Amino acid sequence: MDDRGVSRSAAASLHSADTSELIHVGYVVSNDLAKISSLLPSNINRSLLVHSLVKQYGLLNLVNPWSSEAFVRIIYPTPATLEDLTTYHTRRYIEFVLNAQNFSRSASANSSGSSDDHYAEYGIEEDCPAFASLPHYVRLVGGATMAAANALVKDEVDIAICWDGGRHHAQKSKASGFCYVADCVLAILLLKEDRIIDAEAGPRKARVMYLDLDLHFSDGVSQAFYSPGGASNEPQVLTFSIHHTSPGFFPVSQLSSLSDCSHHSFDPFTLSLPLARGASDPTFARIWESVESIKNTFRPDYVVVQCGVDGLAGDPYAVWNWSLGSSEGSLSWCLSRILHVWQCKTLLVGGGGYNHPNAARAWTHLTSLALRKPLPMTADIPDHPAFPLYAPSFTLDVPPGHSQDLNTDAYLSEVETRFAEIADIIWRVLGNDEVVSCSSELNA
Repeated sequence: MDDRGVSRSAAASLHSADTSELIHVGYVVSNDLAKISSLLPSNINRSLLVHSLVKQYGLLNLVNPWSSEAFVRIIYPTPATLEDLTTYHTRRYIEFVLNAQNFSRSASANSSGSSDDHYAEYGIEEDCPAFASLPHYVRLVGGATMAAANALVKDEVDIAICWDGGRHHAQKSKASGFCYVADCVLAILLLKEDRIIDAEAGPRKARVMYLDLDLHFSDGVSQAFYSPGGASNEPQVLTFSIHHTSPGFFPVSQLSSLSDCSHHSFDPFTLSLPLARGASDPTFARIWESVESIKNTFRPDYVVVQCGVDGLAGDPYAVWNWSLGSSEGSLSWCLSRILHVWQCKTLLVGGGGYNHPNAARAWTHLTSLALRKPLPMTADIPDHPAFPLYAPSFTLDVPPGHSQDLNTDAYLSEVETRFAEIADIIWRVLGNDEVVSCSSELNA
């Protein structure tokens, strides 16, 4: 270990990388945010584990020796106001969840099976139990992701990171699927208000692409911007969810099946790509050209990426067999393309991930990617109080498992065909003069 507690292999990687280019990255964190997020019933102490590992690798202390400027701008979140939250949520829901009296006196009773109609009405039951700090959690997590989006709009950073965000199941008027606040929707609404100066067309409204990599379908976000029959005249937001779906698998949604442009309710700006069990790096590599074709046709100014890691091998859900590692199609490879090839302002948020040490590994590595100081997969976990949790490998990598990939060649060919058709529809709707092919970029 060096004198900061950073493992020697990780330190060598950080210091050997090219530091001549200042990377404008914002990282949202505060003691309050980490503590309150660590009280989320589905992910107790995960936030503290994530931010601790990022800090232990020295990623928040990197300085450009050519300019003496920090590589990372720390963004301290402020709690969202009722007005902020009701930009999307209903006022009744927000007034209920922000009322501390609703939780200080009844949290334990409701969690143990109370049938209080108000709690059920607002989804505060079963997978979204009440807990005493819920009002503070909603305000702080909502404010954290909005702070990240604001930093992008104000041109303070090019990449903003908020690992405590990504609550993609929250509905307009109720909690759902471990999610109490629709921070992704709030951020998208904020980003789409930006005015872009186009050299050819003049001022125009910003376009925002939301890409969800979580194991579960992004029902809360997709539904928020869904326009049945593609009725939107001026589409500014495109949502694209890559996920698993099967009978009874949460969430059950008509929007979670493979996008079909022949269906009467099809919206070319609300896209869905389900993958079967065992989805692995080669499958993600295969579908990625379709993802980039959609992106290149839509031509977003901002990209919001929900980086849920419950699809990584080793997660308790045990559905996919995706790896963190650097092979083509891995999570690291996909994010590297988004961050360094797509050339869009980018907001990275968290999401699912129930093997907490692996979530910390993944989001720490993605933070290093954003900084263009990628930590090697073989990097030793630094010695710190949480060190024993990273057994048995005590390294950064999350390797693939051994489950069979059930995504067939025939299905993936159908995916390619459908999304090629969808890209053509988007091109016609937007009136693009030119569509950039991503096939040459993928082979670059």
